[in-house]
Amino acid sequence: MRHSAAIQPNHALRALAGGLCLALASLPAFAHTADIGAEGSSMVAGFLHPILGPDHLLAMLAVGIWGTQIGGAAVWALPVAFPLIMACGAVLGIAGVPVPAVEYGIAGSVVVLGGLIALVFRPTVAIALAVVSVFALFHGHAHGAELPDNANAAGFTLGFVLGTGLIHAAGIGIALLLERLPKGPAVIRVLGGPIALCGVYFLIG
Repeated sequence: MRHSAAIQPNHALRALAGGLCLALASLPAFAHTADIGAEGSSMVAGFLHPILGPDHLLAMLAVGIWGTQIGGAAVWALPVAFPLIMACGAVLGIAGVPVPAVEYGIAGSVVVLGGLIALVFRPTVAIALAVVSVFALFHGHAHGAELPDNANAAGFTLGFVLGTGLIHAAGIGIALLLERLPKGPAVIRVLGGPIALCGVYFLIG
């Protein structure tokens, strides 16, 4: 029994690494093309937008994981703040207000958040909120700027906010499950490395 428990973190890490590879291999184009008509279809397209975009997906998973790693109020504060600020960024994108280096900001968010997880950086909640808020603005602006011409803006925005919340919840769930395993916190820390490396890939690509 003891031997079986000892190898569980390795199995969990391999499974998560495989999931990251699948996310990286997914076609980002799916997140940027949709045949949208009614508001319901717009909401579905918005919901899928962050899920099918590997850069968005990894950053939002990382927010949930990092918040759980910090602990305390950060567990819920970061996943609540991110979609709210992201919605504000989407308004800027829909209105055509330029935000410089959005794609670099999105890729950089994956690098930084993955690095913070790997370093087990536990700042105050205020500092953590400031970090994720900056990144949320970039992600939101990208969602808003990529709003299809025939989409309903309100439905699309609601959809990607809900999708983002779901991804945050998944990140929290992953972290909470790993914390229950032997050496779970160490596994979470190691997980930050592949996330950051994916961000470097996005920057280079």
